[in-house]
Amino acid sequence: MVDYSVWDHIEVSDDEDETHPNIDTPSLFRWRHQARVERMEQFQKEREDLEKTLAESKRKMTELQKKIKGLEISGTDDAKSELQKLQEEQKQAKKEEKNLERKLEEHRQQEKKMPWNVDTLSKDGFSKSVFNLKSETKEETEEEREQKHKTFVEKYEKQIKHFGMLRRWDDSQKNLSDNPYLVCEETANYLVIWCIDLEVEEKHSLMEQVAHQTIVMQFILELAKSLKVDPRACFRQFFTKIKTADQQYQDAFNDELEAFKERVRGRAKARIEKALKEYEEEERQKRLGPGGLDPVDVYEALPEEMKKCFDSKDIQMLQEVISKMDPTEAKFHMQRCIDSGLWVPDKKLVEGMDKAEDEEPVYEEPKKD
Repeated sequence: MVDYSVWDHIEVSDDEDETHPNIDTPSLFRWRHQARVERMEQFQKEREDLEKTLAESKRKMTELQKKIKGLEISGTDDAKSELQKLQEEQKQAKKEEKNLERKLEEHRQQEKKMPWNVDTLSKDGFSKSVFNLKSETKEETEEEREQKHKTFVEKYEKQIKHFGMLRRWDDSQKNLSDNPYLVCEETANYLVIWCIDLEVEEKHSLMEQVAHQTIVMQFILELAKSLKVDPRACFRQFFTKIKTADQQYQDAFNDELEAFKERVRGRAKARIEKALKEYEEEERQKRLGPGGLDPVDVYEALPEEMKKCFDSKDIQMLQEVISKMDPTEAKFHMQRCIDSGLWVPDKKLVEGMDKAEDEEPVYEEPKKD
């Protein structure tokens, strides 16, 4: 069923037949219309003022709750005294907020009871179209995140490095105000990698400078997460807070900075060690002989007498040493030398070792007296 009761009270003063013989009728209508419009504007202003005051009251309540939470953690005598004071303010703020909500609701009810008129009847109720689409956050794959980071860095690397070189709070804030697109995870990730690169290159002072800016960006991102807002909307709050912060907040920032620099040094050390191992493995692969053995390992495993032969490059001495050794052991070491490239095969020497290994010892029976 359609409710037609809303049409029972309609104010249409512009179309009334009531006039005065000594007053111009069109002028009378204009005056009445102007008076009604002014009443409507005043009524609307009262509502806007109430909404603005209520919003300010809610903001004040949020600030008080944050301060109280921080003081509850502190536990000092001064903090307890301040905590009691803030709790009293919180009670008053709650009362004020409830009072404002009540007044705003009364104002809305009064607005519903107001009669319609020619202005409200002809008012455009749909000045814009709003689509209430459900946001679907698709989780990015590792490949998509890497490509996003690569594209961002290719476009803004120069600006990121400029931010990383800044020192003063005001300079950093102005830079982000001029380039708000830098306030994101991609910038923080680039700064972290840059810090490790600088430490590997032994540019320690520059690393510490960039590390400071890295923690600035990470603190902004964490603040955005806690407030559940876009980082670009709250970076100014961070700078306001850090510039006027108490010692406890400043200490928290410095502690995180020092911990981050230690992590960077650890990562840089691990990267250097890994690079050295890879280099050593590459060099070892280059040294491998035709049989796949490393000449350094083979040399270290040789008997001392054979080492002296290779050190002096005396082939005659090597032949004499081999002739005195057990044939099987001599062939084992020489084959390893050949497989590692430490020794280029000498056909006669190898054949001599094979013959010595194949020959069985001949024993003569003792003579009888």
